[in-house]
Amino acid sequence: MKIRTLFVGIVAATFSAIAMAQAPIVIKFSHVVAADTPKGKASEFFAKRAGELTKGKAKVEVYANSALYKDKEEMEALQLGAVQMLAPSLAKFGPLGVKEFEVFDFPYIFDDTAELHRVTQGPIGASLLAKLEPKGIKGLAFWDNGFKSFSANTPIRTPADLKGKKMRIQSSKVLEEQMRSLGALPQVMAFSEVYQALQTGVVDGTENPISNLYTQKMHEVQKYLTLTNHGYLGYAVIVNKKFWESLPADVRGQLEQAMKEATVYANKLANEINEADLDRVKKSGKTTVYTPTKDEKLAFKKALAPVHVKMADRVGKDLLQSIYKETGFDPNKL
Repeated sequence: MKIRTLFVGIVAATFSAIAMAQAPIVIKFSHVVAADTPKGKASEFFAKRAGELTKGKAKVEVYANSALYKDKEEMEALQLGAVQMLAPSLAKFGPLGVKEFEVFDFPYIFDDTAELHRVTQGPIGASLLAKLEPKGIKGLAFWDNGFKSFSANTPIRTPADLKGKKMRIQSSKVLEEQMRSLGALPQVMAFSEVYQALQTGVVDGTENPISNLYTQKMHEVQKYLTLTNHGYLGYAVIVNKKFWESLPADVRGQLEQAMKEATVYANKLANEINEADLDRVKKSGKTTVYTPTKDEKLAFKKALAPVHVKMADRVGKDLLQSIYKETGFDPNKL
């Protein structure tokens, strides 16, 4: 009887060990935007490809729309290992102590995605991601959202039209200076709180790529949108460094491949979704959409050029010059 009991115990322990060995590695991927945004769809694409390429060894669970953590909470959660993967907007790394990422907040530093990708997909982008490692963070990729435009409840034709307006921004010293250069009053606020703040008049306006404006229904509480395309909003897909390095080499390689595919998908999708959402905003009839003339856009560029001079030391003049070299931008020639 004892032998039989011992045998049963050994068999049970063996099956338990096999089950544990076969249990998938769970990767919680948290983000703060809607599931049908470029980031939302790209994260789901990554989850699907990760499962396929690892043959079920890794399972990516995506939590959208601040379901797990809000803007201000998610970075700490990642560093503590409560969540494994994030895709925060690039402005989030300044408060973390990596101020160089705020270079992406500089107004009009990129004219288009071709210029942008020379930076994010080249040596400059790789060197920026490497700066996260001392913080316990591994940077995997840059994902686009799009170029930001100003919205408010009064028409925006000139920089003077934003004077005195309370404008919501992410936590970024560069964005604070941007708004002050326009005579606006910068208001730092979590993304999940913006709709209500606009609705109640706590803030007068904001800046967003069109996909964020539309999916968060901000266009319903903003009467005017001007397509200034003055700044870039993108994300860095990051993972807890200790967790990443603990993964089996084969699984890590397969996840890297899934991330490469997801990045191509994300950047293509961002452009398509922003165009489609702009059309939806126009058709809603709730917001008047205005495209500035060449001279009007130049007036915004000139008004915002001093931001480059004032904030150069914050991100590093060498970094700024290396980006100017890639893009051809020169604030002194406006």
